[in-house]
Amino acid sequence: MTEDRKIKRNENPLFVLVTGATGQQGGAVARTLLERGHRVRAFTRNADSERAKELKNLGAELFTGNFNDPVSLGLAMEDVDAVFAMGTPFEKGMDTETKQGNAIADAAKIAGIKHLVYTSVGSAHLRTGIPHFESKFKVEEHIRELGIPHTIIRPVYFMENFFAPWILPGLKEGRIATAMPPDRKLAMISFRDIGRFAVHILENREEFLGRAIDIAGDNLTGEESAEILSRITGHEIKYISLTYEDIKAFGEDMITMYKWFNDVGYQINIGELWVKYPHIGWTTFEEWVKRQDWSVLEKEIPQTQS
Repeated sequence: MTEDRKIKRNENPLFVLVTGATGQQGGAVARTLLERGHRVRAFTRNADSERAKELKNLGAELFTGNFNDPVSLGLAMEDVDAVFAMGTPFEKGMDTETKQGNAIADAAKIAGIKHLVYTSVGSAHLRTGIPHFESKFKVEEHIRELGIPHTIIRPVYFMENFFAPWILPGLKEGRIATAMPPDRKLAMISFRDIGRFAVHILENREEFLGRAIDIAGDNLTGEESAEILSRITGHEIKYISLTYEDIKAFGEDMITMYKWFNDVGYQINIGELWVKYPHIGWTTFEEWVKRQDWSVLEKEIPQTQS
């Protein structure tokens, strides 16, 4: 299914505060909400950024605030029906991610928010020992302790990571290199699907209250991913299996994650998701690759002096 599915507008619009709205994940949620006819209040630190301006042009209301300011969070939550919350450990670390996630939940409790949707990470409840998984699970636990109406989404490895600085340089050189055997599968999901599933949850509040759901769109080995990329981009991509020693420069968090991928891995039934929620239009990796602009893989032609 390579054709992107159109989204029908909802007849009962919600007013949703979206955190991380200028990022890829929060941005996917905000755009899907707007496409469905909902009102969006986009929480951002910088209303003058290009992504913030793009959301405003699409119809979002911008709210400039700070996660470390309870007053700011409280004001952002005034009059909204629901809150979409997310965090990242890659800006200021895992402890800050947990602190900020807890602060959003606290503000939602005080504001009497009727539905908090929080994105964690796949298998966080399994006590993986991966620092940037554990930081999100701490937020999950805090949300449950507060007793606020909530739903937790646990997405797996992002397909968009193939454009990340730890993978894209290798692709340009014709290789995917990770610390996994070539035949070890890894569950993946696109931001587009996270956005659509989050909005489905927001629109069907009663069905999802108190639940935590792991979501994925595909499950492939490194060799399968390399074959798909080679065939669709027209660039020969080979899979290379690295050792843990090879990735030590990325830190213990990354090593622990890959050890867990190899020894345990995400526990998710993708087929069941496709059957139960077919209207999401789950994206396979091949479909995702076909939708991307891979001109970034073109080799630069060195200039010659005349």
